[in-house]
Amino acid sequence: MNLLTVEDLRVAFRTPGGGWVEPVRGVSFDIQPGECVALAGESGCGKSLTAMAIAKLPPTDQARVTGNVQCAGKIACVFQDPAASLNPLMRVGKQIAECLRELPRAQREPEIARLLARVGLPPSTARAYPHELSGGMQQRAMLAMALALRPNLLIADEPTTALDVLMQRGVLDLIAEISRDTGMGVLLITHHLALAAGRARRINILYAGQVVESGAVSDVLHAPLHPYTRGLVGAIPRLEMEPGGRLAEIPGVVPDPRVPVAGCAFLPRCPDTGEQCRAEQPLRVFPNGRCARCCKAR
Repeated sequence: MNLLTVEDLRVAFRTPGGGWVEPVRGVSFDIQPGECVALAGESGCGKSLTAMAIAKLPPTDQARVTGNVQCAGKIACVFQDPAASLNPLMRVGKQIAECLRELPRAQREPEIARLLARVGLPPSTARAYPHELSGGMQQRAMLAMALALRPNLLIADEPTTALDVLMQRGVLDLIAEISRDTGMGVLLITHHLALAAGRARRINILYAGQVVESGAVSDVLHAPLHPYTRGLVGAIPRLEMEPGGRLAEIPGVVPDPRVPVAGCAFLPRCPDTGEQCRAEQPLRVFPNGRCARCCKAR
């Protein structure tokens, strides 16, 4: 049984002219209990908006969300900028306590200390204000708040963006440890493919609000089927590169969601196009659970 099932998720916003713009267009994937699944792509591809729609957190009351989202349990979120997510006027312990309202008041303080210890923070952190903590400590405090809900699914939206390399590893190791101990599923949203390769079991590549390729991380990153995925993989720095060597790049930019897409959304940036690319591309299924939205994928 899936922990999370997302089918044909669409998010649209009303424009000033009375029409609708649809930055998320039919996203589908699933997550098993205890599994980490990555959602990857460039900025502007719809990753964070997909996550907010799953958690029922549309950014404005003008959003129209359709499709089917089923989660067998509670969902908690950890966002990429903890300083913007924490209330600067409240002590950390009080913010964690807001997630423990179901507990009797007398049990909240010991539970806060337990949660802080679980994420590697001392009990004194509860009396601190967010600005008194480092970026890594702030992110750990956010994770403690998420764990207070005892979630079945954690949505980690670029959880290490503001952290140095050592802090990144510590936070990701902690999420993986909690997932192993509790069976919590993780949706890891990132533009960092190397990070996804080391943390996720399956990956969904998002482009222009659609999943253009999905499958096991090792398969997708070592033998990509979609030209967009190949471009992303080619842009990853490697130790064996010659000094002064240039990384591969994908020309152009992600299409503006306000402009209707006809045919393959990647067509203007693709190095290998044909007449058939001008038609809408369905998500094709290949052996071993691989999927790709490209007529030339083999």
